[in-house]
Amino acid sequence: MPGPWGFGGPRGFLTDEEKQNMPKVTKQLLARILSYLKPYWFQFTLVFVTILVSAAVGLLPSIITGRIVDEALIGKDMKLLIQLLLMAFATLTVSQVVGVLESYINAWISQRIIFDMKNQMYDHLQHMPHAFFTSEKQGDIITRMNSDISGVSNVISGTLSSVVSNIATVVTTLVALFTMSWRLALVGIVVIPLLILPTKSVGKTRWKLLSESQEKADEMNQLVNETLSVSGSMLVKLFAREQKEYDRFVGVNEEVTRLAMKEQRSGKWFRVIMGMFTQVGPLLIYFAGGWFIISRGDPNLTVGTITATVALINRLYRPVQSLLDIEVDFTRSLALFTRIFDYFDMVNTIVSPPNGKKPPVAQRDIKFDHVAFSYDPAIPLLTDIDFTVPGGRMYAIVGPSGSGKSTVVNLIPRLYDVLSGSVSIAGVDVRQFDLSYLRSCIGVVTQDSYLFNGTIRENLLYAKDNATQEELEAACKTANIHDFIMNQPDGYETQVGNRGLKLSGGEKQRLSIARVMLKDPKILILDEATSALDSISENSIQQALEVMMQGRTSIVIAHRLSTILKADKILVLKGGQIVEQGTHEELLGQGGVYRELYETQFRTVLDMEQEKK
Repeated sequence: MPGPWGFGGPRGFLTDEEKQNMPKVTKQLLARILSYLKPYWFQFTLVFVTILVSAAVGLLPSIITGRIVDEALIGKDMKLLIQLLLMAFATLTVSQVVGVLESYINAWISQRIIFDMKNQMYDHLQHMPHAFFTSEKQGDIITRMNSDISGVSNVISGTLSSVVSNIATVVTTLVALFTMSWRLALVGIVVIPLLILPTKSVGKTRWKLLSESQEKADEMNQLVNETLSVSGSMLVKLFAREQKEYDRFVGVNEEVTRLAMKEQRSGKWFRVIMGMFTQVGPLLIYFAGGWFIISRGDPNLTVGTITATVALINRLYRPVQSLLDIEVDFTRSLALFTRIFDYFDMVNTIVSPPNGKKPPVAQRDIKFDHVAFSYDPAIPLLTDIDFTVPGGRMYAIVGPSGSGKSTVVNLIPRLYDVLSGSVSIAGVDVRQFDLSYLRSCIGVVTQDSYLFNGTIRENLLYAKDNATQEELEAACKTANIHDFIMNQPDGYETQVGNRGLKLSGGEKQRLSIARVMLKDPKILILDEATSALDSISENSIQQALEVMMQGRTSIVIAHRLSTILKADKILVLKGGQIVEQGTHEELLGQGGVYRELYETQFRTVLDMEQEKK
């Protein structure tokens, strides 16, 4: 019987994009796919055995039906009729139980493979360099992790099992048909091309309509995601665009509905006709069987044989069609694995070396030795960065926007690796450090504070799993956020929302600072850490940061003069180079870039702070 798409429906066609990007089938690719199946070879063997048993048992009800007609009904044997009916019921029951067993094993195997692949993918992505996440679309990453790997379930429980099941069904059915009557079998088989060929043409039309409908559905999803997100809905409200966006949504929704209805209508009458065609085979068998019995008086052909042949020929149509679509299913399955393997094959360039070093770094020098770096080889970003931060000292980095300040400090915990030169701590190149140890020694507070969607406690414990309540409170008091937390109904169990949206920028920043304080790092990096704070909050937190920086080697990217003045030395960055360095007074005396920054930025902020006082 035809499926919802009819014979040769839309799933039987490849899109133009799929044809262009059709993966190349190689032994290596197939071997790699099979490597995920190898641990479950015993379970797969059971699946194939159950498929063969199911195919064989599935023949029995049709064959028994022939005996019911010939031996029980025509022979008027009530006892035999009951026996045959019970046998038919038993075979149906066995067939269903075997089918359930096959589905259960199939589902178990596919879910275990998905479990393995997701673990492997998550572990692989967790260790990818920071550059991967700045260049790759987040949606693509999530699609690989969820949709693509989950789609493997359909490949295993669908494509692979379907091929084996269909072949087994076709082979056993053909054997049974030709065993009972080769002439009637040929009559039933000759109808199959009449069902398939015209359906291909209609199927292409419906596939095109379905593709157009999917494109419009994607457009509607994009509109919903943009306008009903937190930031998007706020923008709509602030610009009073509710009616405009509603009208736009109605227009897209109307197109989706129109195309869906057109697609459904396009195959309705065709399915009716094809439904009639599926009965042509049985009718021809009845005609041929009747002619052989009535006109030719064939003694070897019985009514029961004709009845059983009709039942078996109906069993043959669907698996034949599925096997004709095997190229499409196989191509899409390979494409799915190829997309997943593309991510697995991305090389992690920032890895911990074998037997990575773990030297003591407390109050040890940080040295940049003629460092060069760029995100794009054609566009240099940092050139010949050369300076040393003595252990236990605090250096400030200032410079115009885009001069490379954040990039410089990101090289210390190896978020990126230098192209030439070296960054060393305690005389050891950071590339020779054990990577986890290196990053555990460094505390970073950025201007863009990130909080996970959870409680305040959970976000703080990210720095130290076994921190006590007293330690949490001490860190939060130092960061001037404890009183705010205690004023919340749920205290430290307060939910911060997605990305911390339930908190203000200053509250998020102070929580981030408290989290770093809880980590108690030996090296401290502050990348405009107080930029999200108001003057009052900044003054209170600045004192906490000063306490925290005592005895630690610190590098601060700052935009406020009050922070810069406390630095042991100031590095002035412009165009990816250190153009000046010295104390505040020394740099002012040089009358260069720092003097210009002081006149245009630092002094203005300082004057505003003094006016508020």
